[in-house]
Amino acid sequence: IKVAGPDLTVLEQLGREIEAVVRDVPGTASVYADRVMGGNYLDFAIDRTAIARHGLTMRDVQEVIQTAIGGLNVTTTVEGLERYPVNLRYSRELRDDLPALRSVLVATHEGHQVPLGRLVSMEYVVGPPSIKSEGAKPNAWVYIDIRDIDVGSYVEAAREEVAAAVVLPPGYTVVWSGQYEYLERAQERLAYVVPLTLLLIFVLIQLTTRSVTETFMVLLGVPFAVAGSFWLLHLLGYDLSIAVWVGIIALAGLYAETAIVFLLYLNVSWKDYRDRGLLTSRAALIQAIRRGSVQRVRPIMMTIATDVIGLLPIMWSAGAGADVMKRIAAPLMGGVVTSGVVVLLLFPVAFYLWKARGLPRVVKVDLDGSTLT
Repeated sequence: IKVAGPDLTVLEQLGREIEAVVRDVPGTASVYADRVMGGNYLDFAIDRTAIARHGLTMRDVQEVIQTAIGGLNVTTTVEGLERYPVNLRYSRELRDDLPALRSVLVATHEGHQVPLGRLVSMEYVVGPPSIKSEGAKPNAWVYIDIRDIDVGSYVEAAREEVAAAVVLPPGYTVVWSGQYEYLERAQERLAYVVPLTLLLIFVLIQLTTRSVTETFMVLLGVPFAVAGSFWLLHLLGYDLSIAVWVGIIALAGLYAETAIVFLLYLNVSWKDYRDRGLLTSRAALIQAIRRGSVQRVRPIMMTIATDVIGLLPIMWSAGAGADVMKRIAAPLMGGVVTSGVVVLLLFPVAFYLWKARGLPRVVKVDLDGSTLT
């Protein structure tokens, strides 16, 4: 959680308040807010009037503070393969406390020495050990680790708690970042990718079948085919993620391909019965559908078995990247089973309802062999 605002002290206070609130949110494994003002410093305030009285400049005094007190690397010594910096400064007894620092001498251009305490006021202050900045504003970050919950659900719950318990002064903002920020970006992209994928599938099916009815028949089966993916994800305890959506998109393509080939066999069988004059009743249509469907049972079952058996090693893996691969494979494994059921059970029924319009329910045949409807 990134808290942004102008005052570092207020930022630390807000960070501590958010830390206390978020600690009690279910799913929080650990939480820590930056201690923005945790650094101790010795401040030197140069008296411009005093240094002007002795003919000194700001640079003269700052060089003494930098070299004699802070230390300055003047060279590097080489000891075989090792190199060490040589730092020049006063010995420790001349700079280990404020009285000693005030006694450090500053040489003037006239040649006499002036104690540093007459030129500079010194005091210990508390300040920021480091300042994070983002968007041209100082930041205080609250680090959170979560356990046994997905990022999206956790942020929704935590955001409600923080909004109810923490009052932000004017000019201060809270941004939920980290993995949640990546999730938001991915969701924005998926909002375009998923409809575009369905549109491409629709166009490809339309170009293949040349039939709007068959195209919508295939697309209407997508929710039933994808149901198996969500069932298996629920059983495995997987949350929705980018990897899961990749697997679902791949499943949609596999289902569409299987459905198109199945419809092709149904159409071939239906046209054969029609051309031979056998399509005289709905009973004959059922026979034609059964004939076309039976030819695709074994190929579809082999496709399901091959996909499931081929993906099982991924589900058993435990190496690097296994978590992502499992979430890609799980929707395929669960969805390929339900997609096969949809194609084998629902498609013949839908095809029958489509082609049965205008056909008589029964056909009566008289004794001399003439057919009467």
